[in-house]
Amino acid sequence: IRDIAAQHILGVEFETSSREMEKGIECEPDSIGLLNRVRGLALAKNTERRSDGYLTGECDLYDPAGREGYDLKTAWSAATFPILADDIGGSQRALYEWQCRAYMALWDAPRWSVAYALVNTPERLIGYEPPSLHFFDHIPEHMRLTVWTIDRDAAKEAAMREKVKQARDYYAEVVAEFMRQDAQRIGVEETHRDKIHVRPRPAAAHRVGARPETVAPRLREREAAA
Repeated sequence: IRDIAAQHILGVEFETSSREMEKGIECEPDSIGLLNRVRGLALAKNTERRSDGYLTGECDLYDPAGREGYDLKTAWSAATFPILADDIGGSQRALYEWQCRAYMALWDAPRWSVAYALVNTPERLIGYEPPSLHFFDHIPEHMRLTVWTIDRDAAKEAAMREKVKQARDYYAEVVAEFMRQDAQRIGVEETHRDKIHVRPRPAAAHRVGARPETVAPRLREREAAA
């Protein structure tokens, strides 16, 4: 939430990029094709974003006939591909679950699935890793798709919306604290500027750059005249 507040305050988006993300974007059509063939579907990439005042999202795939959606993940390599549904997500499993629950609420679907696809990696992204970890045409397609399905839960959806309210309150607190500290910084700067005074112009003999050999004769002339 603090990162989101920082992006809003600074007017920038914190974007990240990696080879894994590049493969996910570039190979998404291959992963969709794999899912369709294995599951006997004919789904196309979804482009609709939905919102309900609490949640917003643009799912990967939705099957209106089956009232089921898919959050598609393209595995980076054989080493990162979950061979069983229980392996999906790892430390991010809870994140994937709540993401799917948001989609179920937005599309009014009774279930949603996380689908991991294992498809060939573009050669330019592989680098120094063994090719055997990135090319899979020799492996049957049904062995290259792992699906974890989550059923809808009304109580969890209610808890999720309550969490959104709390997150909004915290977001407002972060922004308000920044504004308070920013006002203090501005006040300190203005006070500092007010304390700066212009120094009086020094006498000729002490002025930076004054030449003693020209000042001394004038002093002697004044003494003689006195």
